[in-house]
Amino acid sequence: MVTVRTMTAADVTAVAEIRVAGWRAAYAGLLPASYLDRMSVEENAGRLRERLARPGGSGADLVAVDARGTPAGWVCVGPAHREGGEVHALYVRPSRIGTGVGRALLDAAHAHAHAHGLDPLALWVLAGNTRARRFYERAGYTADGAVRTEDYDGVAVREVRYCR
Repeated sequence: MVTVRTMTAADVTAVAEIRVAGWRAAYAGLLPASYLDRMSVEENAGRLRERLARPGGSGADLVAVDARGTPAGWVCVGPAHREGGEVHALYVRPSRIGTGVGRALLDAAHAHAHAHGLDPLALWVLAGNTRARRFYERAGYTADGAVRTEDYDGVAVREVRYCR
């Protein structure tokens, strides 16, 4: 059982660890190993601390914590670059994938977005990340045909937009 709450400064290092481990687990074989190997918990934690120091607006960083208060996952939701809202990131500690943590985070992101008028919600997922695509499809998201390409160490990687 997990509880979802707003991320605090005390969660930053654990969330950065989850994000780096999440990228390395989910994107192995999809992104260049050189890029994944260079990811740094300290750098990620620094960016998270900077974001926490800025006034919040309608966005939110939410963490799923276990009974001991240990973060098991993180989601960032807020305004989209176009209308509505966007799930900017969702990562679960790799050892907790498939235990309901991701779904609890996504449900909390949906509730936050709805309460702040951030409907409809969109998100971007790597085209080759079939596990994530199935997860979002089960949660009611559908690919809307939009694609973009991001560069990772000189490798063009395609992303697909999903909307709910």
